[in-house]
Amino acid sequence: MVFFIIPILFLHLVSGSDPLSTWCPPEFPEYTLNSTFHNNLELLLGSLSSNISVSGFYNTSIGEEPDKVYGLALCRGDINSTTCKDCVEKASQDILNKCRIQDAIIWYDLCQVRYSFQMFISMMVYTGKYPDENNQAKDVADPARFSQVLMHLMNNLSNEAAFVPSKNMFASGEIKFFPRITIYGLVQCTRDISETLCYNCLSSAIGDLGACCSSHEGGIVLSRTCNVRFGLSQFFNTSSQYLVVYPNSKGGKWKTWMLVLIICAPLFLLALLTGFCVAYFHKKQREDRDDQKSEKMLLQQLGTPKSVTITQDGELISSEELEFMNFATIKIATDDFSDSNKLGQGGFGSVYKGVLPDGNEVAVKRLSRKSWQGTEEFKNEVILIAKLQHRNLVRLLGCGLEGEEKFLVYEYMSNQSLDRFIFDSEKRSQLDWNTCYGIIMGIARGLLYLHEESRLRIIHRDLKPNNVLLDHDMVAKISDFGMARIFYENQSTANTKRVVGTYGYMAPEYAMRGLFSAKSDIFSFGVILLEIISGKRSSGFYATELASTLLAYAWRLWNERKEMEFVDPHLMEASLSSEILRCMHIGLLCVQEDPEDRPTISDIMVLLGSEPVSLPKPKQPAFSVGKSVQVDPSLMTTSSVNHIMLSTVQPR
Repeated sequence: MVFFIIPILFLHLVSGSDPLSTWCPPEFPEYTLNSTFHNNLELLLGSLSSNISVSGFYNTSIGEEPDKVYGLALCRGDINSTTCKDCVEKASQDILNKCRIQDAIIWYDLCQVRYSFQMFISMMVYTGKYPDENNQAKDVADPARFSQVLMHLMNNLSNEAAFVPSKNMFASGEIKFFPRITIYGLVQCTRDISETLCYNCLSSAIGDLGACCSSHEGGIVLSRTCNVRFGLSQFFNTSSQYLVVYPNSKGGKWKTWMLVLIICAPLFLLALLTGFCVAYFHKKQREDRDDQKSEKMLLQQLGTPKSVTITQDGELISSEELEFMNFATIKIATDDFSDSNKLGQGGFGSVYKGVLPDGNEVAVKRLSRKSWQGTEEFKNEVILIAKLQHRNLVRLLGCGLEGEEKFLVYEYMSNQSLDRFIFDSEKRSQLDWNTCYGIIMGIARGLLYLHEESRLRIIHRDLKPNNVLLDHDMVAKISDFGMARIFYENQSTANTKRVVGTYGYMAPEYAMRGLFSAKSDIFSFGVILLEIISGKRSSGFYATELASTLLAYAWRLWNERKEMEFVDPHLMEASLSSEILRCMHIGLLCVQEDPEDRPTISDIMVLLGSEPVSLPKPKQPAFSVGKSVQVDPSLMTTSSVNHIMLSTVQPR
């Protein structure tokens, strides 16, 4: 009986302890006591605690917009229904006492509770949080080997939790580190997300766990949709049906292998180096062959005189949605690509003005004949733009491939790119605030369509004034989707080893870690907003006498209450200063260093609206982007559908 009673007493003690972490983001609005939202919230929290004991997971919503409240509760998979209900009741009471915000979450060791005025059910949003107790754990001996064994355990547990239905997205287990040392691990996801999203969330959390805690005797990473934990003492209930025990590692023989490795180190290193060189050259040859094969397949798929398009998953199909154009017609339209018709030059090719036989003016992007990157950009643009139709996106009219020739045909924008207006002293004088505000709203509407309203969720990754084109009515249209990426349903972030973009507009998390999301585009939008208001170029601002960066300059004047010094005098002549300063405020919200602090594009549309809305106080922008990336000057070229700059940037 003692063995059964002790775990139960332990679980009750933990459920009554302080929360591991509480998240009450100050950028969200507060609610008023006894308001409709507050009453709906109390009803929702009561419903969570009443229904949670049935399965250990429950989500619901209460009320009608705009006071509707969404909620979710999750208990750890190894506890009983009574302990689960007690934990959720305590968490519900604590979150009411600690947070007066319309979006909050609280984590306990045995449960978590979240509510929000926004719909979040079935959405995977990973934001790793680290409880203070992580800093109290002792260091381990042989941290490199410990990390390897730990990651083996946690990765196996994440597979169990995500892909074994009977586990209900919860798994716990153990693995031997040394004969007398055991590592215990636990992973769990909220059950409103798919298996794949659960695995993705756990993979991100385990990666953060390795970074923060793999040299310690214990660690926890918390997120909205998943949690991971490990320790050297058993912290979960062994009687749970979800317990998974993995094969013991051969810890007792490590010292012998270490001696053998030390004795044979010179020969081992030589063999490793030789093998690496051979493998590298074989891989390089194979990649070259694969590139040639892939390009040939693409040419075969597209190189017929038919209209083509590409489905959401990237497969080419025959269709009538995108016109296939003859190369001879394009040569005539551009006067054989004469220099007099040239609009811009980029890393993937050149852009020319052309006139089709029907008299319509077009912009033709002729991609580099020998560049496989050009082919990749071609395919990417056709994938993304062929399915996108919006007033604030440049329209793709057609495409074509003949032999080594690849070209894309766009609508022609008579006023070319935004940078030619805001950074040219003569043309700048032609812009009044109403025109600038219309351009800002046009860019925002285009981003809203890309991020939230189109059938494909698109992250642009290279938003800048060069890639914002203006038609004859000065309507802004976003262009150049060669670097854009599709985000599928519920995906919020992605990672890349090939960081591409333009100095001055790249979000810090993307420039330094390769992480990009919709919030990366928001950062770029904020930079453009500040450039339009000031008339100063972000990428040319570094180390001037005013400040280290344009963002630092805006931030300094904002804190000194000298915002009017930031505004271009041309805009002040016929404008209300309050509206301009409001846009400057929104720009500073967009360039905050933490992506979580930045507003979404739908939030920005509300803030830009005609109805006055209180704005949260911005936090310090990311000043380090300009110093943390290294630009290859040989790749800094100008290109565009009517003038687009492209550059390849790599973290130091």
